[in-house]
Amino acid sequence: MPAAFMTRRAVLGTASAATLGAALPLPARAAPEADLWPRWQEHDSESTATIDHSAWADFLDGYLSRGPNGVNRFAYGRVDARDHKALKRYIEDLGATRISAHNRDEQFAFWANLYNALTIDVVLDHWPVETIRDIDISPGLFSDGPWGKKLLAVEGTELTLNEIEHRILRPIWQDPRVHYAVNCASIGCPNLRPEPFTGAKLEQQLDDAARTYVNHPRGATVRDGELIVSSIYTWFQEDFGGDDAGVIAHLRQHAEPELDEQLAQVSSISDDRYDWAINAPASSG
Repeated sequence: MPAAFMTRRAVLGTASAATLGAALPLPARAAPEADLWPRWQEHDSESTATIDHSAWADFLDGYLSRGPNGVNRFAYGRVDARDHKALKRYIEDLGATRISAHNRDEQFAFWANLYNALTIDVVLDHWPVETIRDIDISPGLFSDGPWGKKLLAVEGTELTLNEIEHRILRPIWQDPRVHYAVNCASIGCPNLRPEPFTGAKLEQQLDDAARTYVNHPRGATVRDGELIVSSIYTWFQEDFGGDDAGVIAHLRQHAEPELDEQLAQVSSISDDRYDWAINAPASSG
């Protein structure tokens, strides 16, 4: 089994109770809680202003492709210096945005696009890597991945990827579809979308992202009467109803008829899994 791939059963089968905590990948042991940062609640519900994400759209169009197995792949190894600089300019432009003056939908699109662009930028800065978890730039002796490093200032406040996801997106919107919007550059993660999120299309985009992931084997699979789900649903179970029944109910909201029929026959989660391998094409170099 590749080191980047982990299932609950694999861990339980190879670790004693005394060593289980050390054996689990960090996000499985200590998934960050949603911890509201009140400073980012400010918004203007009457605002009709929009944010230009065309540079992000052009960047995605040049390097993101849909794999034959339904997993979107990003060609990190093909990104040239000019386009990488363009990505950094886009990120800098977002950092210069007074996001508190926008409405909620524009804000969500802003934070999701910023998170994804920063993630790609971090991987490019450290390419080649086999998994984003190898980019240990977060502070602390036992840092794991880039999620705890201050990467950009917005409205004069420096932010980390963790803070964008767990202190802004999750607690302010309290929408489980947040987990389908942010991408961690891994095979097991919901797809990096081929288009930017926008305030005008947000609901449609979030529903599509949820439906795509739930109905892919990475999201949920019922085999011989047993439900196997992405580890996202166990790491962040509180966002999906708080227990197995809540997760199943959430899955059924987005499941296609065949999967929905299978989910109706199960009452608990038998196993979870997640693949941390980088979401690059095999030939990405």
